[in-house]
Amino acid sequence: MTTLQSQAQAPTPLAHPATDEQVINAAAHMEAVTLRVGDLEQMSGYYADALALEPLAERSQGAEVHRVLGRGDTPLVRLIHTPNLPQVDPRQAGLFHTAFLLDTPKSLAATVYRAAKHPLSRFVGSSDHSVSEAFYFTDPEGNGIELYTDRPREQWQHERGQIMMNTIWLDPNAYLQRHLTPEAVDAGATLAASVGHVHLQVGDLKTAQEFYTEAIGFETTLHEYSGALFASAGGYHHHVAMNIWNSQGAGPRAASLGLGLVEISVPTRDDLDALAARLRDRHLPFNDDGRTVTATDPWGTAVAVSLTNATTEEVLNS
Repeated sequence: MTTLQSQAQAPTPLAHPATDEQVINAAAHMEAVTLRVGDLEQMSGYYADALALEPLAERSQGAEVHRVLGRGDTPLVRLIHTPNLPQVDPRQAGLFHTAFLLDTPKSLAATVYRAAKHPLSRFVGSSDHSVSEAFYFTDPEGNGIELYTDRPREQWQHERGQIMMNTIWLDPNAYLQRHLTPEAVDAGATLAASVGHVHLQVGDLKTAQEFYTEAIGFETTLHEYSGALFASAGGYHHHVAMNIWNSQGAGPRAASLGLGLVEISVPTRDDLDALAARLRDRHLPFNDDGRTVTATDPWGTAVAVSLTNATTEEVLNS
């Protein structure tokens, strides 16, 4: 059994309600995250071996190579080979972590076990968040990863109009002893996974809230958490989180490796029209190609909202 020493499937969509012009559709969910990487083969190999992802598609665009990895037919990460960019500055705005949601504790334990064994992984902690159980790693180029599974919604605690989340130490070795099975480890990429949420570093929370809730349309789920803000669609605990723990006061991102694109899916063209109206009302520039509306947050992070059920080819070309 690998011993972990800490160094410090999409949530089920709800039925499609009528479009609320001020709020993103309750069935919205996160899609594959795009990372710009310096060493495509090392990073692709890492996500394949440590997270049991499989290469799904690849294409070249000029000097760039784009590669999508996932489980089954679900894309989870797109890697873009851009070796001439500088390394990520951990104090700048951008990615805090990509959170991969596993369906069951056995599936989570098997993925954590794989990640812990990989020589290029750095284990950075594990937490019981009341709504979920989570384990944190850093990939070879410094991008944060969360592996987690949700507790049933009926167990979530609601106070003062918020979904309450805590950070309580979770014993990683006891968790593996309880849940790890050889069958789950062997199942590898056949076990379902999805991008459950994306956690961002931002320069200030008020500006982040204005963009991600008022413009993009997520609803705030927790604001009484020191240095962080959480928001979601459809009553999920969070699809997007924003914090200032390392990046308070940061300005727009310089071009670098790391986060390239955050993508969100919505079910109908009416949802995109409502988003476009919110962006227009706030004088925020955006691009609309008919299937995807793309805007840039105040720190230079591209956010794309697309129609649901993107194919791997569509992820590759987005």
